[in-house]
Amino acid sequence: MNHTVREPSRELPVSASADVVVAGGGIAGVAAALSAARAGASALLLENTCTLGGLATAGNVTVYLPIDDGRGRVVLGGIARELLDLSFADIRHPAPVAGFRPPPAVWLDPASTAEARAAGPRLETGFNPCSYAMALEELLLRAGVRILYDTRVCAAIREGDRVTHLAVENKSGRTAVACGAVVDATGDADVCFLAGEPTVSIDANVAGGWFYTLQDGGKLWLHTSSHAFDKDAGRGNGAEGPFFRGDDGEQVTGQILATRDLIRRGLASLRADHPDEDFQPFKIPTIACFRMTRRLRGAYELRDEDMHRWFEDAVCLAPDWRRRGPVWSVPWRCLAATRTANLAACGRCASWATSAWDAMRVIPVCAATGEAAGLGAALALRAGTPLPALDAHRLADGLRERGNLLSPELAAERPA
Repeated sequence: MNHTVREPSRELPVSASADVVVAGGGIAGVAAALSAARAGASALLLENTCTLGGLATAGNVTVYLPIDDGRGRVVLGGIARELLDLSFADIRHPAPVAGFRPPPAVWLDPASTAEARAAGPRLETGFNPCSYAMALEELLLRAGVRILYDTRVCAAIREGDRVTHLAVENKSGRTAVACGAVVDATGDADVCFLAGEPTVSIDANVAGGWFYTLQDGGKLWLHTSSHAFDKDAGRGNGAEGPFFRGDDGEQVTGQILATRDLIRRGLASLRADHPDEDFQPFKIPTIACFRMTRRLRGAYELRDEDMHRWFEDAVCLAPDWRRRGPVWSVPWRCLAATRTANLAACGRCASWATSAWDAMRVIPVCAATGEAAGLGAALALRAGTPLPALDAHRLADGLRERGNLLSPELAAERPA
């Protein structure tokens, strides 16, 4: 039996083109496309599913984690703050059991002190994934971003050190998309891998998927169902298997099936504990809920020990959602590819190492790195500069003009 077959070669029609092509429509991709479009570049967003927001919406991970440092200071502005505000914009009444909640009141009070904010809950929200997905879509369309849903990137076509086209497949068949620059926001570094960039993969993902139930036909409940995972991107620290890779088709299916089984068992437990009540599954994840899969190995890999360190090429800050105090400055070297002149990565598949990866993979940091990658791509095209050689100080200035908070003082350690 032959183990390979030969696929006939073919010429691909060019079906679309854009200055900046963003692969992946999660929060990082939304921010990247929005940032590039606002900088005057034509922006095309390619999304494999039919919903924007990624894990935040299709995965029901409906907590916009903190944009403050836990010591009373906001450290993320720009699009990261804009998308936080958008997440709860249509919530008139909090619904705690459904997870719908606006920011804590102390953060909405302009007269509150840093001490009062530090003593209270952090600046985060809980949102409705359905309304948020529609709001993100409307935001991009108003900005002039072109969206192609149900479209998977299959190959990166290079000339020299640049990606000139992405081969994609959708209902139109296999075509090519011409690009000036590419932002990989796939979450799995798919474009980086296809373009020949060095990447790192892990096989330590666990079953996990948040889901909603409808109780007695009237009350919506959010259930945060997951096995324990290792924040150090391994299988230790009490992580509960089985474990899965996110860059292997069989294992992606395995993780989805294990997650569905976890949800079934959770539903059965609810019904057993409340025999007189009717719990109906209402909304389950419609994508694979991976935390950390494959990432770019950039010129620099951000590590835990880099917290509070100021990098001269910093393009955003990142608080630690898991504990109060730590703040990282994120260098441009973590986003720019090393072998491809017009490719950058953002979100969870940028260049993060050890447990810093766990801190960087979440919604607010995805938004911040997405904005930096999108603006960086637009600026590099305008200047005719390879992305790795882009003047990061100029990029940082542009980000500050757009409301981003970038300073050594905010990155510095602050006493509890």
